[in-house]
Amino acid sequence: MIDNRKVRIMTRMSIYEKHEGKEDLKLNKYFKSDYARLQVLKTLVSISFAYAIVVVLVSLYKLEYLIDNALQIDYPALGKMILKWYIVVLAVYLVASLVGYALKYQFSRRRLKKYYRLLKALKDIYREEDSYSVNK
Repeated sequence: MIDNRKVRIMTRMSIYEKHEGKEDLKLNKYFKSDYARLQVLKTLVSISFAYAIVVVLVSLYKLEYLIDNALQIDYPALGKMILKWYIVVLAVYLVASLVGYALKYQFSRRRLKKYYRLLKALKDIYREEDSYSVNK
């Protein structure tokens, strides 16, 4: 006979596994600090490449000006300005990614707790059925 409690629990577990569960189970392999550091490191590399590309594109756009005024440009000041903006952009993105990925991990852990509670409830139902069938 079909047990409606088992069907409901298994349905909820299946829906979770199909949607958020894939990502949550991958995140479960990491500690919160390790996961956040890994994502911040990825962000650091990505932002560095993106900033370098933007600097190259802007310099190509302004190439005529750069060639015409090559001797009058204050290169140390230009380098300091580029470095200052790089640090500002990097700081903003690193803080945002650290906060964002820490929250993502936290929400993932909450969903996993619910999933494990459902798993325990299902296990208890099976134990209950086994003890019932043994006593017959």
